[in-house]
Amino acid sequence: MDTLAEINTKGFAEEFIDPTLDLFEEIEKLKKEKNAVILAHYYQEPDIQDIADYIGDSLGLSQQAAKTDADIIVFAGVHFMAETAKILSPAKKVLLPDIKAGCSLADSCPPHLFNKFKEKYPDHLVITYVNCTAELKAMSDIVCTSSNAVGIVESLPKEQKIIFGPDKNLGAYVAKKTGRDLVLWNGACMVHEIFSREKITKMKERHPGVKLLAHPECEEAILQMADYIGSTTGILNFATKSTDQEFIVATEAGILHQMQKDNPQKKFFPAPPEGNCACNDCPHMKRNTLEKLYLCLKNGLPEIFVPQHIIEKAVLPIERMLEISAKLGL
Repeated sequence: MDTLAEINTKGFAEEFIDPTLDLFEEIEKLKKEKNAVILAHYYQEPDIQDIADYIGDSLGLSQQAAKTDADIIVFAGVHFMAETAKILSPAKKVLLPDIKAGCSLADSCPPHLFNKFKEKYPDHLVITYVNCTAELKAMSDIVCTSSNAVGIVESLPKEQKIIFGPDKNLGAYVAKKTGRDLVLWNGACMVHEIFSREKITKMKERHPGVKLLAHPECEEAILQMADYIGSTTGILNFATKSTDQEFIVATEAGILHQMQKDNPQKKFFPAPPEGNCACNDCPHMKRNTLEKLYLCLKNGLPEIFVPQHIIEKAVLPIERMLEISAKLGL
């Protein structure tokens, strides 16, 4: 019997695409024909963002798709995001343009190892960041997002012991903001760990008054410099509302497309990484292309499967998060 990971990582053969096809037009046709909705995370390439029905953060996109009457959800993002969409819309068919679009953060926390980690702290409540596998969600008490993590922890009694995973940087940020002693799993996002404090400092010197906007998955050294810390949606909204005109953005560079579209008069600079690599582009996110999106819709593959028993367990901590968030207005 295949494991969930094996079921969801089986590849599919490449297919020739007629170069004369207008892919935007063809995708629109297929979407109507198959009653599909296209979701695009902010980190996707501009063409995919431009053709998507909804653009946003992972959980918000899954919630939006669940409200639609679509039969098919095409999630242009990474694997755990498509799994979350399946958890919230189990009756819908969920497709991922490239089945190999994984996530370094989700991969940093194998469920079987996390289970052993949990066993060391039997009296601890488990809070997991939504950027994790369906199996990890099923092992959790509450799921959180980068925007509500602080509020979720603060809502719990101070004597409640907590395991927080899989992102150690977000966990450390939450611990600092709440004053709580969290037990952290040692996981991280490869993109958010490569920003250079030295290069950002030099960039700020070249652009006096420029504001640094950072995602809480970044390391502490970067967060200490930030003028604003928040989720991708939070970063976008802050830049839009701000009267400042120049921003350095310390998260995956795909977000700059929407930021520039919403604020054409402002300037946005991707935070520079260490070395000379293009490491602020997530290689997993960028596996999805317009061509793969077209083939995905055309063929109805690759499809994401999550076993029913995992869905039933994983939806509970998500529902707990939503209940707490609604109660607190998070």
